[in-house]
Amino acid sequence: MTAAPSTSHIIGGISPKAIGSAANTDSGMPLEGGVQVRTTILIVDDHEIVRHFVRTVICTSRPEWEVCGEASNGKEAIEAVKALNPDVVILDLAMPVMGGLEAAPQIGSLAPKSRILIFTLYESERLLEEARKAGVHGFVAKSQAGRDLLSAIETVESGGTFFSSQAGF
Repeated sequence: MTAAPSTSHIIGGISPKAIGSAANTDSGMPLEGGVQVRTTILIVDDHEIVRHFVRTVICTSRPEWEVCGEASNGKEAIEAVKALNPDVVILDLAMPVMGGLEAAPQIGSLAPKSRILIFTLYESERLLEEARKAGVHGFVAKSQAGRDLLSAIETVESGGTFFSSQAGF
C-alpha cells in the first residue's frame, strides 16, 4: 500500500476528508457540519501504470475528488481501507496475493459506507454476475475507461450502481 504522491494530504498515514471551512464554499464540494468534504478514492491495481492513469484522470478531471491511497493487491486494499476509510474503492479483479472478487466482500464488511467499483480488463456476463454477488456497486471494463470511469465513480459515490454491460459491452 502506498499513499498517492502529490495528490492527497496525508497525516499520519490517514487522509483527512474534511478540508477548508464554511467560508470557502465556492469549490463545489459538499458541506458536512460546515466543513467541505472531499470524496476520497482508493485505487487498487497490480499495474503501476494503471494506477497512475486512474489517478491522473481523477486529479485532472475532478479536483473535488482526492486519491487518498493506492494498493497493488486485495490484501493491501483491505489494510488500506482499514486505515483510510475511502468513499470509493476502485478495485481490479485479477491481482496477485488476493484478487478483487475475494477482497470485495471483506472490504464491504469492514467499511460498509465505502462504495466498491470493479475496474477490469475482463469483460463477461459471468464476471459481472460474480461481482454483483460479491457486493460491488459498479463494474467498468478497462476498454471503456474513457467513456465510463468518471461516470461510474460519480454514480457509485452518490449511492447508485453502475454496470458497464448496461451500456453494452
